[in-house]
Amino acid sequence: MLRKTPILMAILMLAAFGFVLRQQASPPPPEETEWKFAASGDSRNCGDVVMPGIAAGVIEHHAVFYWHLGDLRAVYDFDEDMQHQTKHQTKPMTISEYEDIAWNDYIENQIVPFGSLPFFVGIGNHETYSPKTREQFIAQFADWLDSPVLQAQRLKDNPQDHLVRTYYHWVVKGVDFIYLDNATLDQFDRDQMKWLEGVLGRDEADPAIKTVVVGMHRALPDSISYGHGMNESPDGTESGRRAYKDLLHTQNEAHKRVYVLASHSHYYMNGIFNSDYWRANGGVLPGWIVGTAGAVRYPLPQNWKDSHEARNDVYGYLLGTVSPNGDIRFDFQAVHEADIPAAVANRFVPGFVHWCFAENRSQ
Repeated sequence: MLRKTPILMAILMLAAFGFVLRQQASPPPPEETEWKFAASGDSRNCGDVVMPGIAAGVIEHHAVFYWHLGDLRAVYDFDEDMQHQTKHQTKPMTISEYEDIAWNDYIENQIVPFGSLPFFVGIGNHETYSPKTREQFIAQFADWLDSPVLQAQRLKDNPQDHLVRTYYHWVVKGVDFIYLDNATLDQFDRDQMKWLEGVLGRDEADPAIKTVVVGMHRALPDSISYGHGMNESPDGTESGRRAYKDLLHTQNEAHKRVYVLASHSHYYMNGIFNSDYWRANGGVLPGWIVGTAGAVRYPLPQNWKDSHEARNDVYGYLLGTVSPNGDIRFDFQAVHEADIPAAVANRFVPGFVHWCFAENRSQ
């Protein structure tokens, strides 16, 4: 018995060592937790004031990225925040000087405050106002439109696709984020619809994709914001209704969670597709308008009470909290005058920050 003991001990030690190796080779999966992202759009007029306040809030909430839904600068006329920067007081800008620096100003004063946080930028209708064009937007914002994550997703979809576009998508933890370009009245065109339906088809067939979040500038047609969305043109109405029905299919037939975000209208609204048209023509998708990043604030439409929640005369952003099962809870986070960092306020003439909060509205 004494001679067998060392052998038995050796066997037990080898068995224990093998167990440890197996545990190291197949570690338990990490515990799933919820995570956050943020979105808003329309940061012309007072965006150089408001966006740094949004950045501070988004970072404080530990969001994993921020998504801008278009209309970066006014373009057709001076943005008030640029006019009232102290550096432009001794020598006011000409309109051509303004147009030359408007997008660089956006980068410096509205993207840089987010620091290392991933920033996704979308095109809006003001990005196509003369003298700006869609092609110029791609050239100016190529670093963001062709960021490593977007480039990798594009090449994963099609290894031969080396074309940078104003519509794109990327996947985070089972959620596919899709940005659509409806900045001009001819969109969505045939190529974009083919691309969108290809993305949705792959999502529907992929069990790893739990959720689809679609962002754009103009709201899809027949929303509560009917007069200020894709119904502005026949092409927009037709293609937008087709895209909406594609998303209904993704939700109802493929059983994916679908959420739709837009800006363009300068207020906050939850439940934008709770309209007579969609109640009678397929069903109501969860939808939000969050055009509250600094643009001149609009009154609510007459039928705003059909929505679940609406606020005007407010700045802020939409905070999405994603559960492990793919459900997303959206909460509007208001930005107040007191939230604007002193270093930002000091870049403007005295009283301008207060003007943005007290006077930047359309009656």
